[in-house]
Parts: sequence; structure tokens; C-alpha cells
Amino acid sequence: MAVFRTGGRFSMIWLGALFASVLMNVAQASDVATTQAMEGDAEAGKTKSTVCAACHGADGNSTVAIWPKLAGQSENYLRSQITAFRDGDRVDPSMQPMVANLSDQDVADLAAYFSSQTVASESADPQLVQLGALIYRGGNSDTAVPACSSCHLPDGSGNNQASWPALKGQHADYVVKQLQAYASGNRVTDPASMMQEISQRLTEQEMKAVAQFVTGLQ
Repeated sequence: MAVFRTGGRFSMIWLGALFASVLMNVAQASDVATTQAMEGDAEAGKTKSTVCAACHGADGNSTVAIWPKLAGQSENYLRSQITAFRDGDRVDPSMQPMVANLSDQDVADLAAYFSSQTVASESADPQLVQLGALIYRGGNSDTAVPACSSCHLPDGSGNNQASWPALKGQHADYVVKQLQAYASGNRVTDPASMMQEISQRLTEQEMKAVAQFVTGLQ
């Protein structure tokens, strides 16, 4: 895994080129995936989601801060991550047994159901929100951290076509946990290692601030 230590201006140019490359590849892959993907049935997904409810809530709004909210999540992102857990590309001992026997149709149905639900936003820490807003909307040019909003959109709703997640209303603790996982290399499901590179440039304070900002997004 590459860790970039060059000056901020050079790195920002490099990251811009990386984003352009990733976006082009994602767009091409998305066109193929859209054509090939089976359609999910939200009603069927609701029935199949009963096993998910214990951790993620019946409507996808989990009540435990280290377990992600699935409600309102990007449908394609949900498909990709459930599949990654099922196929062993993303590892979590509590998730693998739950999804091991899901068919592609089951995955599509669950994604359709949870994406159709409404995520519940939470109260954010007012002491961290200002810094979080600055990083989320404008990045940090000194450390070559791009704006989170460039991929996850200004309102935090994510990019379904690119299979990039919605962040609004997500538990702050879970967001920090995932940023740390990317930074350490324990999570590698991001295209072109993009999130790993960005997370390694964030301080712990910045991670916590961004997480607080997105959890309060409506």
C-alpha cells in the first residue's frame, strides 16, 4: 500500500487525477452492472430482513453505534458490501455467518428494501461539527485530503451509480471505525485504494469531526 508524503499541492493534483481515473472506471463498470444486475424486490427483502433486524433494526436504523444503519443507504453499495461479506472480500466475524447462504437475488432484495427506508439522523457534537464541515465540504489542502462531498455529495446521500455509500445520519462511532479500518489496511473494498489513501491522511480528530458532521446531516 502506498503512503504519499509529498507536498500538499502535488498530492492534491495526483489525487485529482486518481479521482478522474476511478470515476471513469466506475462509470464504465456501472453501465455493465446496471445492464446485468437482477432487479431487487423490496417487499421480498422486507421478509428476508428479519434475520438482519437484531443488529440493524427492522427498518435499518440500528440502535447500537458500532453497527451501521442500512436505512436509506445506496442500493448498489448495499449490494456490493453484502456480496463482499458473503464472498470473503470483506471480513467481519459477525457478518459472515449471516450472509454466507444468500443468493444474488436475496442480496438484491435486501438492498432494495433497506435502501427504500428512511435513515434517522442524530444529534452531533457541536464542538466537532465546525471542523467536520470544513473537512467534509472543502477537504484539507495542507495534507492533500479532498472534500468528502466530492464523492458522497454535499447532502451525504452518496452516489448510487458509483456504488459509493450514503453517509448522512450514519452512527459517528461506525464512521470512525471504518475510517480507521481503511487507514490500517484492514478494509480494502474501496476502488483503487482511494479511501485507504485518504484515511491515512486524516488525524484522529479529523476522523471524529467528519463523523460527527455526517451523523447530523438530514
